[in-house]
Amino acid sequence: MDFVNIFGILDYQQKRYPQNIALAGRAAGVWHTWSTGQILAERERISAGLLHRGYRKGDRIGILTHCGSPEWVIADTAMMQIGVVSVPIHMTARPDEITHIVGNSGMKACFVSNDAMLNKLRSTGAELESFFFLAPTSLPDGNVISWNDLARDPEERDREKIRYITEGIQPDDLATLLYTSGTTGQPKGVMLTHANIVSNIKSVLAIVPVGPDVTAVSFLPMSHIFERMVTYVYLAAGTPVWYVDALEHLPGILTEVKPHFFTAVPRILERMYERLLEERNRSGILSRKIMDWAIRLGERYPYSGERGIPADYFIKRLLADLLVFRHWRKKMGGRIRYIAVGAAALQPRLGRLFSAAGIDVREGYGLTETSPVIAFNRFEPGGVHFGTVGIPAPGVEVRIGEPDEQGEGEIEVKGPNVMTGYYTLPDETAARFTTDGWFKTGDLGKFAFKRFLMITGRKSEVFKTTSGKFVAPAFVEQQLMASPLISQVMALGLNQPFVAALIVPNFPFLENWCIENKVHWTSPQFMVLNPKVEKLFRLEIAHLNEERLGPVEKVRAFHLLHEPWTSENGLLTPTLKLRRDVLSRQFQAEIAQLFDRKMDAAGDPDGEAA
Repeated sequence: MDFVNIFGILDYQQKRYPQNIALAGRAAGVWHTWSTGQILAERERISAGLLHRGYRKGDRIGILTHCGSPEWVIADTAMMQIGVVSVPIHMTARPDEITHIVGNSGMKACFVSNDAMLNKLRSTGAELESFFFLAPTSLPDGNVISWNDLARDPEERDREKIRYITEGIQPDDLATLLYTSGTTGQPKGVMLTHANIVSNIKSVLAIVPVGPDVTAVSFLPMSHIFERMVTYVYLAAGTPVWYVDALEHLPGILTEVKPHFFTAVPRILERMYERLLEERNRSGILSRKIMDWAIRLGERYPYSGERGIPADYFIKRLLADLLVFRHWRKKMGGRIRYIAVGAAALQPRLGRLFSAAGIDVREGYGLTETSPVIAFNRFEPGGVHFGTVGIPAPGVEVRIGEPDEQGEGEIEVKGPNVMTGYYTLPDETAARFTTDGWFKTGDLGKFAFKRFLMITGRKSEVFKTTSGKFVAPAFVEQQLMASPLISQVMALGLNQPFVAALIVPNFPFLENWCIENKVHWTSPQFMVLNPKVEKLFRLEIAHLNEERLGPVEKVRAFHLLHEPWTSENGLLTPTLKLRRDVLSRQFQAEIAQLFDRKMDAAGDPDGEAA
């Protein structure tokens, strides 16, 4: 048996890998588990309920939730098997974005996970026929319908109707509308078919170590194509999935569930690293020195998969594992073996550190428009190079459009995973494809180590300084992020004589440095103004300028900020990309001051430091 549409993956699991626990969700601290058979039965009940309420093939129904859950998957597949197009909405979407999505998609109803999500939707003035609660215990109110009231035990005629509709759904039929929240403007509706997403699921199945004997936890938003596609990879492989109900519960759930595999964004790994530093700061002098040694050793992890680890490093790593790394793994459940990272650039030093600790971290790259995976570092020998986003996925073709003398240009993609277009935007759709049919990602990159894709910037973000030289800010930011002192950074310099940067420090690391160097620690708000901290960053940036950046790219001025940038405060997109226009407006005064003074390449200030 094979599957050619997304909802068929559940039937495929029932035939190949039926599970007593296929999906598990948590509510009020209590786990609720679903077998494969129970999921299939509930999918039929929700499909029958939607048909009974008059929803038909081609209708749009949204999903707005605060976390993933078994009910999310059931609602998604129940809609798709009767041809209803699901329209996920990011939890962090702005009211104007939600209004646009509801209106542009022609949404008729929406699933919500709790009262907060219901109120968020209602506050936009969205006029919908019904609001369906994913939570079975939610009380109905007017056009608010609980899960149990929506679900309907299908009679034989209901089953025949569902079968009839299901058999008529073709691989090229629209499965979902996913609205990309760009760095500017209103989100665009990406049209993905069953064939698009299924092709990517099968590509990823071939290159990730999942199966019935692997347990996964899921905590990334299901409104993103990455976690949604990965969930269906798990289901196709027979891998049980345990959903985290709130990110703050993740540490406890890791020790409870003891997963082997999960997907993450770089910030999750950064937070795990910060917790290691926090533990280090609470330790005695000897323990701190041992942990510092182990961390430095891990960040120098030499293995990229093409050859064995040097003997001396192998012995040191065994000792570091005995003293530090195994205790760190235990705090993540003790069985974690693999982490797949996407959505934003991963600092190579963290990839090396986790891998040295016995947790293989592999970074990939993709877009909503490509369902999403374009390239991925592999888990097998020879399949990883830290600092790259890996090898093109099976069945996905990648080329560099109009490369320069260094082989760098726009990344272009062709394959069955590429979207059919932007909903109601034919001109914008046409503009994203070359005359010979390749999708233009808008990202700049090149191939390194023969077959590994490296992202060097965003085409639309490249700016020119007054010297007439072009600078890719994403590349500058990647180089600065190699420093453990820096958590977030935005490079600036359009129509300016030099490059400057806004920087959010890595405060746990900075606090550790302050303790070691007898600098009184107060709070981030005041530490960014501390002259000794400022000097530390000046010297660090001077080092990065010398080691990693070309003459035009060197950062001559910087400003330290004390509050992190998040999607909740509107400074990052839901996929964790910088909202450069919003950041530029919010810190307009600070940016103006940056270009009134600068540092020379050695790090000495030409006047007052930024």
